[in-house]
Amino acid sequence: MRITYGKIKGYKPSDAVVYEPFTYLDGVMEKYIPGDYEFDVPKKLIELYNAKDYGKYGVNGKMPVAFIATNHTTGGNSGSPALDAKGNLIGLNFGDLQLDMKFPPQELIENRLLLRPLLHPIPQLCRGRSVPLWKCHQ
Repeated sequence: MRITYGKIKGYKPSDAVVYEPFTYLDGVMEKYIPGDYEFDVPKKLIELYNAKDYGKYGVNGKMPVAFIATNHTTGGNSGSPALDAKGNLIGLNFGDLQLDMKFPPQELIENRLLLRPLLHPIPQLCRGRSVPLWKCHQ
C-alpha cells in the first residue's frame, strides 16, 4: 500500500495565471454541449443547477466538483481515495497534473474529484428508483 499526503491548495505558475483549489458545477455547465460525448449533462442535473438546489453539499451557493492538492500519486491510481486529516473520504484521485499540465517537479499538484457532486443528485436523478446509477438520468 502506498500513502501520500498533501494540502488542498491552488497554484500560481506565472504572472496573472492562477489556478484556484476548487472547481465548481458552474464550470461544467459552461462546457455543456448537448449530445456531445464528453460535455453532455443529464437534463435533471441542469434543472438542479438552474434551481441552485445543492442541498447540504453546496458551499456558498455553489456546488464544488473537484480540487487540486499538493500530493502526488503514480499511474494506475485513478479512483483511489482522497481522505481528509480525520480519515473521512472526501474524493477520488483522477489525474496527475504534473503530466497533464507540465507543472514543475517542485510543485506537486494532483486532481481530485469531490464526492459531493456525486452524492447530491443521486436521489433527484433516480427519483427513488432502485436502478444502476448510470441509468438514473434516463
